[in-house]
Amino acid sequence: MTTTPPVNPETVFTYGAPQLKFGNGAAGEIGFDLSGYDGVRRVLIVTDHGVAATGTPQRIADQIRGHGIAAQVYDEVHVEPTDASLDAAIAQARATGPWDAIVGVGGGSSIDTAKAINLMLTNPGELMDYVNAPVGLGSAPVNPLKPLIAVPTTTGTGAESTTICVLDVLTLKVKTGISHARLRPTLAVVDPDLTLTQPAQVTASAGMDILCHAVESYTARWYTGGERKRPEQRVPYCGANPISDMWAEQAMRLLSRSFRRAVRHGDDEAARGEMALAATFAGMGFGNAGVHIPHANAYPIAGQVRDFHPKGYPGHEPMVPHGMSVALTAPEAFRFTFQAAPERHLRAARLLAPDRREPAAAAEFLPSVLIDLMRDIGLPNGIGAVGYGTGDIDALVEGTMRQQRLLATAPLPVTEDDVAGIFARSIELW
Repeated sequence: MTTTPPVNPETVFTYGAPQLKFGNGAAGEIGFDLSGYDGVRRVLIVTDHGVAATGTPQRIADQIRGHGIAAQVYDEVHVEPTDASLDAAIAQARATGPWDAIVGVGGGSSIDTAKAINLMLTNPGELMDYVNAPVGLGSAPVNPLKPLIAVPTTTGTGAESTTICVLDVLTLKVKTGISHARLRPTLAVVDPDLTLTQPAQVTASAGMDILCHAVESYTARWYTGGERKRPEQRVPYCGANPISDMWAEQAMRLLSRSFRRAVRHGDDEAARGEMALAATFAGMGFGNAGVHIPHANAYPIAGQVRDFHPKGYPGHEPMVPHGMSVALTAPEAFRFTFQAAPERHLRAARLLAPDRREPAAAAEFLPSVLIDLMRDIGLPNGIGAVGYGTGDIDALVEGTMRQQRLLATAPLPVTEDDVAGIFARSIELW
């Protein structure tokens, strides 16, 4: 399949990232960091029950108060946020405000909820006004947001670096997002000490999210592959570019030596530190280049779940964790995109598995590396293992095709038949 070159190709790429503070003990300095922002007197800390139970959010609140700033903890974040859970969080924040700054502590769910709260405390309208089209209206915020400090306690989403807030729209049974440069956190505080209690299955799932962020951004359409846009039309996902490549490559190098160790030995501080760094690097890459087919497929996989309950996650309702849902079709997605950029796919495989012998069929190298890794870390064997069969493919394809913001970054055109084939071949991976 060939891609028709654009008539008037883009010549500009953009790059953005938050300020970053990284290292063991960095979370103990958040009060100091907040004291440097003008007018910050009241701070809302956003987290979930599981993270709150570790005591980390309360410790952060206490040291913020030690700098003369009032701090309150909201711990009702829903793991894998929904439009309903975000609306509830926004309503509570409005009722207890005003707030001068927001601190998100936890995984992507907590940080994304903090982003949504920040957006709606500062801008008019309803949440769905800002959700990406065609699910929502895709409106841009008209007002600046308040300072947001993102403090990840899992190693995966890269939410501390990105402009994205992900949510499930319950009535439509679809996962989608809000995407705008103003959502990017002001400061990312990445403290590997906070990840030591992360369960093995959470480490495995979140780690596959890191990996797919890196590989998808690395294999995304090159930034000159689209039509030239006016400055106000440019979106955060501008396509692969020299700067995003640098972050993606380094993330893959870190994953190659630390991913399996972090899953098998959760107390390995060196492995945990490298996974935290890989998550941040991958976020700084894909937060600008973008992701494509595996993430587009992941949204309906997670949004249409019926009765799957993963280990290490809250068990009161079915869910397919985000990183897991991304990984389940990644081998087949990269087999499909290989033809668009063979050397990039091969380079990614070499970075992830530097000691592995390359197969005779070049297109099989990256998929085989991913499948072997998924087996080693205990991920489900394809979408069939989380409850989907051939009868579900049409609905899954429909959900994927709604993610045009992501599919626009794929390195080649993607049709409904292409997506259906990827899902069909992903029912069982090994």
